[in-house]
Amino acid sequence: MIVDRAIYVEGRRAEVPGSVEDTYGACRRKGGMAWIGLYEPDEEEFSSVAGEFGLHPLAVEDAVHAHQRPKLEKYGDTYFVVLKTARYVDETETVEFGEIHVFVGEDFVVTVRHGEASALRGVRERLEGDPELLRRGPASILYAIMDRVVDDYGPVVDGLENDIDEIETEVFGGSPHVSRRIYELSREVVEFHRATRPLAGVLERMLSDGGPPLDVELKRYMRDVHDHALRTNEQIEGFRELISNILNVNLTLVSVEQNDEVKKISAWAAILFAPTVIAGIYGMNFDRMPELHWPLGYPFALALMLGVSGVLYTLFRRRGWL
Repeated sequence: MIVDRAIYVEGRRAEVPGSVEDTYGACRRKGGMAWIGLYEPDEEEFSSVAGEFGLHPLAVEDAVHAHQRPKLEKYGDTYFVVLKTARYVDETETVEFGEIHVFVGEDFVVTVRHGEASALRGVRERLEGDPELLRRGPASILYAIMDRVVDDYGPVVDGLENDIDEIETEVFGGSPHVSRRIYELSREVVEFHRATRPLAGVLERMLSDGGPPLDVELKRYMRDVHDHALRTNEQIEGFRELISNILNVNLTLVSVEQNDEVKKISAWAAILFAPTVIAGIYGMNFDRMPELHWPLGYPFALALMLGVSGVLYTLFRRRGWL
């Protein structure tokens, strides 16, 4: 659906067109800039916007179906930018991902959002409260969106860092469910890395004049976003290495625990095996066996069983098997 549409002249909201078809004409008449925001549109709903602004069919297909990696492409005079959004959900201690697709033309911006982690209302309000920035053209809107996306990565990094600290405590505390949580957290970190790593390349390309035209001031702003994106990427790479180390430590601790259990089982098996052997030998019922008719044979056999078991128990105890 269409969330919002407006025309901006000299950095200020001029009017809200009655329909998408009226937007482009009104934009040209007033010499302003149009910004249309959509949320998870279907092909039929997006076709009118695509036709009105001459959007390329390949980019339209990507925007409708989503599931794209961050990228920057150019179709004629229109730039197509894909951004991956993320937010940390405290209640479930999980990361939710979304996407924002941005079409940037000479005098228009079309944004397509997917997922709950991609709200742009705050971005529009920020720009409408800063006419000096908004009058710099469509590139200013793209900057503000990218800045918000990268800023939203901060709480996600903090949440993942807290999860890693909790997992470290669980690993050394012997929690039986920690392996599953390590795996789930590893999946989230990998997906988060897929969202942030290509973004640095997109920003580098924009700073090297491979994207929409940026004036000197906007380039300064974009460099700041680029720095934040690089810092986030470095933190995530550190998380991946740390989780790998935690997994190795957990496997080692589980292996040691299993070895201890095997030692205990083996020790008790040996202790119980000795009396069984003695009883088996003297239970074969042969007439001619040493001490078979000895009056003290039965007490001697019992004492021998207890003595051998006691010696084995003492040896295993000293070796730490019991």
